[in-house]
Amino acid sequence: MVKRSTQRSDSGQGGGTGGGDGTGPAVPPGTTGRFLVLLRDDDSVRSFGKVAGLSVASPSDFENNAAPEDFGGAEALVLPSLGVAVVDSPPERMAALASDGGGDILAVEPERVVYALQERLMPQIGAPAPERVLSGYSRDYLEGYRDAVNNLCDRLIGGGPEVAVALAAFDEAEFTWGLQATRAAVSRFTGKGIRVAVLDTGFDPGHPDFAGRTVTMQSFVPGETAQDGHGHGTHCIGTACGSRRPGTLPGYGVASEVEIFAGKVLSNRGSGGDGGILAGIAWALENGCAIVSMSLGAPVEIGQPHSQVFERAARRALAAGTVIIAAAGNESERPQIISPVGHPANCPSIMAVGAVDRQFRIAPFSCAGLGPQGGQVDIAGPGVAIRSSWPRPVLYRTISGTSMATPHVAGIAALYAQSDAALRGRALISMLTQSARRMTLPASDVGTGLVQAP
Repeated sequence: MVKRSTQRSDSGQGGGTGGGDGTGPAVPPGTTGRFLVLLRDDDSVRSFGKVAGLSVASPSDFENNAAPEDFGGAEALVLPSLGVAVVDSPPERMAALASDGGGDILAVEPERVVYALQERLMPQIGAPAPERVLSGYSRDYLEGYRDAVNNLCDRLIGGGPEVAVALAAFDEAEFTWGLQATRAAVSRFTGKGIRVAVLDTGFDPGHPDFAGRTVTMQSFVPGETAQDGHGHGTHCIGTACGSRRPGTLPGYGVASEVEIFAGKVLSNRGSGGDGGILAGIAWALENGCAIVSMSLGAPVEIGQPHSQVFERAARRALAAGTVIIAAAGNESERPQIISPVGHPANCPSIMAVGAVDRQFRIAPFSCAGLGPQGGQVDIAGPGVAIRSSWPRPVLYRTISGTSMATPHVAGIAALYAQSDAALRGRALISMLTQSARRMTLPASDVGTGLVQAP
């Protein structure tokens, strides 16, 4: 079989222009030109290559069971542990395969382009505020923040017992506000013995705060090592798995003794395809990770159905004792615009995480559960002005997003997993949601509330 030649950009987006220029049909915006195939059962997985007439690879064909995004030159990558295949084949051939596949093929979906959810850089003390920081927040939000600060000052001037409590809540001399708000700072658990996979832009293993830690790294991005050339992945790993006693305070890591599995599924430009993420999930399952943290996604429209392929992957992960936790998305511009939970967090079997600020208000960018057929927010985490690790030589950076809320939940999931060996899969999700701090915010924004450590 002749493999279709579709130029694909660094970001993972399809580059076909379509029309009569000989390059084939146009690749729809937001997709790569490849397809995800949901297979009926294990027999369908084993026979897929023969039935489809495609050259097929699987993770077992590659070192460390880590299949690269380009399939090693094959036309399809089959992921037996998930019951799915990623196929590089023309649309008309995929349509024929879907109709002629008997009962073996349950669904065919275009592969989406997925992004590290755009971080919002916060100004360092004494530095001018970058324009893009201000552009990420509405005027109403900024004025509200100013009023909150003014109110706090008034309370401090007035004195009283409540002042000490308020002051302590804002004091980050020892721990970040996120660790304090979630009680992770005082938890006796550290995640020791638990494996956590963070699928993102990679990791900087030379960061001094991670010296002596067990870190397994794997790249699923062709032509790039697992070294983080972006920063987003190192920041997320720092929050979920970093130190509570780093070289420079405050402490920022929730689960400071977990075994870290850093899967690079997004390029140094911060984007990639569904196939690389699915391969990363399969790798995490193969390595016995109890938690998979994914601060990535793609926007969806209200009423748009979730991916059947990712839902199957999440269900299989839960059956194996693994919870997938994903960012709800940053597409909202509250109060004017509230966007629905993005892909793949909108899958029912994936935990979707919204973001709140230190005043326990919903973050202006945080997406909400708006669809009548699912796509709800399950829980919330601290997601505004979060300090964590950053690749050398910077070492630390403060940014905001549901990307930052997600690793708080993932790290706390590891603490619960350490506390009780029975807390795996759906039991772990139940514990996280039941133990959350109830809030006055709508459940569509924060689910059951703010995640709390054991």
